Amino acid sequence: MRKVSEQIGILIPALDPDQRLIDLLQQLIATGEFSQRIVVVDDGSQSQTIFNVIGRTMQRDVTVLHHARNEGKGAALKTGFSYFIRQQQDLVGIATLDADGQHTVSDLQNCVHQFELHPQDMVLGCRAFAKDIPLRSRFGNTLTNALVRALTHLPITDTQTGLRVIPISYAQASLAFADQRYAFEFDMLLQAKAHHVGIVQQPIQTIYLDNNAGSHFRVLRDSLAIYARFFKFAFSGFISFLIDIGIFALLIHTFSSASLASVMTATVSARLVSAIANYLINHHLVFAGKGEAALIKYVALMVVQMLLSATCTHLIGAAATAIGHQTLVLTGIKMVVDFLLFIVSYQIQKRWVFNQRGAD
Repeated sequence: MRKVSEQIGILIPALDPDQRLIDLLQQLIATGEFSQRIVVVDDGSQSQTIFNVIGRTMQRDVTVLHHARNEGKGAALKTGFSYFIRQQQDLVGIATLDADGQHTVSDLQNCVHQFELHPQDMVLGCRAFAKDIPLRSRFGNTLTNALVRALTHLPITDTQTGLRVIPISYAQASLAFADQRYAFEFDMLLQAKAHHVGIVQQPIQTIYLDNNAGSHFRVLRDSLAIYARFFKFAFSGFISFLIDIGIFALLIHTFSSASLASVMTATVSARLVSAIANYLINHHLVFAGKGEAALIKYVALMVVQMLLSATCTHLIGAAATAIGHQTLVLTGIKMVVDFLLFIVSYQIQKRWVFNQRGAD
């Protein structure tokens, strides 16, 4: 029976690499475990010197794929995934490493061992971030870790690690993800649960050479790209919230009643208007969903959310309107209820309404 390590492809995206990539490849080949299953993707490097060396000295063990121009780390990973899926159909997983010397072969082997124990899960090689770690790396990970935890409830300690072992089925599914740059790796964490892929964390060494000068991660631009989808969703939610609350408050003031019929009428009227705006923004800007299936799911979610909002607002409001101005009290209660529903709605839209896999 073949060892799991003999069914793992090694994928290394590289942009303007140096001698450290050569050293890493030599160490991988020396193990005898990964020969002829190593792929390096040149993501539009300016110099071909390192790749020429690889071609001359490692042609039997290493395949080099080239992008004519820089397309981003996500695009490079997709190119490698596609190659393995087409050319080596006996693989059970793909291990990704960075080309800048941050990952060791021993750490890779430990991650592969974890994958052997959890073949349906994605294994992350997680670093420990002490105070002596470069500020931009510590800053980026802290922000991303907090956001991933908020969105997925997973306590991932190193969301930006490039050392991962990915089930081949999830690698194939990720080809449909829209992101092309560093945000692609972030998206793989956010989408994992929706694709029934667990997360396993394996501690690895924390290695930064020359204050992480070899990294091509642009703190401001790439961080904004990573967080863009959630920010867009929050923005669309805020615009819809203003429309919804404004119409609701106006109608409640007009009705001068806290009855279930009044609250329900105000909620339905306000939600119909705000939902149109929310769907159009999320459909085109946030999730890039398409087709009638997404619309039907969205309407179903909207109806349930609307009924919950009206019912909860009425029940709480019935007990609370005696303490203050009816319109202000009911509007305040609705704001709290809708904020909680907003958090739940984001997860449902991401995993079900606009899920790309479900649309294929």
